[in-house]
Amino acid sequence: MATIEPIDHDQQQHVIIRTADFFRRAGTVFNRPFQVIPVVFNLTGRAAGMYRVSKRQRQIRYNPYIFAKYFDDNLAVTVPHEVAHYITDIVYGLSNIRPHGAEWQAVMQAFGADASRTCSYDLEGVPVRTHKRYAYRCSCTTHQLTTRRHNNVRRGKARYYCRYCGEELALSTPGEIHIKAGQFK
Repeated sequence: MATIEPIDHDQQQHVIIRTADFFRRAGTVFNRPFQVIPVVFNLTGRAAGMYRVSKRQRQIRYNPYIFAKYFDDNLAVTVPHEVAHYITDIVYGLSNIRPHGAEWQAVMQAFGADASRTCSYDLEGVPVRTHKRYAYRCSCTTHQLTTRRHNNVRRGKARYYCRYCGEELALSTPGEIHIKAGQFK
């Protein structure tokens, strides 16, 4: 299948208007106004939407490719989902609640939206990120660590252990042969 084209400007405007509608609904529910925050269409990967706070700047990010493939569903599900994250952040504070906890679910219910945490979409034709993995070893097997975990090990910020043999994981070197303990006598 060919790569899907992202939503166009008119569709983006429709999503922005729909997002603002949910800000107004939240204002009615909580009897207070909520500031409209930036909505951007620069999310890639497998997520349809994301509420993000970075350096005290809040924004809602949407994946224009997933919206293109499932436009109506995302208007009904993803938009209220991300706005509910923003509202619960403002009302309760992110550090005081669980991301999809009772407060978030109550906002979703007030919106009349499905409070499922994730959607399962067929992403054929949607460009998705691939994550590099690093091979680490222990006595019993080889493990694949994500870039984040690999960098934590390199910086001395974390150590990871095998959940089977309990040994600390060590970075595998290219061409290294892994022999399980007791394999040769």
